[in-house]
Amino acid sequence: MQKIPAVGFSAFSGTGKTTLLERLIGCLKQEGLRLAVVKHDAHDFTIDHPGKDSWRFAQAGADAVLISSGAKTALIEQRPRTFEENLAALRDVDLILVEGYKQQDLPRVGLCRKATGKGLPCDAAAYIALVTDDEALRARSAVPCFGFEDAAPLAEFLLRYTGLRR
Repeated sequence: MQKIPAVGFSAFSGTGKTTLLERLIGCLKQEGLRLAVVKHDAHDFTIDHPGKDSWRFAQAGADAVLISSGAKTALIEQRPRTFEENLAALRDVDLILVEGYKQQDLPRVGLCRKATGKGLPCDAAAYIALVTDDEALRARSAVPCFGFEDAAPLAEFLLRYTGLRR
C-alpha cells in the first residue's frame, strides 16, 4: 500500500494557519484531490455533546463509540492516539494536511505574520516553504515563499513537491 503524502503547517497561535488551510483546501479540491486534515488540539475537545446518544454511550463506559449516517462517520475513542495511528486510520485520500504536531518528522510549511512579533516556531531552514508577510524573512529565505493570499500558488507548489503533479 502506497503511503499517502502528508505536509504539516506550523506557526504560533493566531498566525492564520486555519484560514490559510481553508483557502488551500479549496484550491486543492478544484484540482480534484481527496483531502484529509489532521489537527492537533492542545486542549480537551468535545464532539459528542451532553445528552446525545454518543455522549450517553461514553458516559455509560463504552471505550469507543462509532456514529455513522448517510453523510458522515465519526469514531470517538476514550484514549489518546499517536500521530502515526491517526495517519494510518486515513484512507482513500490523495493528500493529508497537518495542523500542529510540530514535533513530528514530516515536510512542513512555516507561517510567520510580522504583526504577531513571534517569528517562526523553528529555524527557516527546517521548512519546505514559508508563508509570510515579513519581507526581511523572505529576502533571506532559501526556500520558496508565499503570501497569506497565495493559496493557489502554494497549492501548485505542494502538488509538485508531493509528486501529485509532475
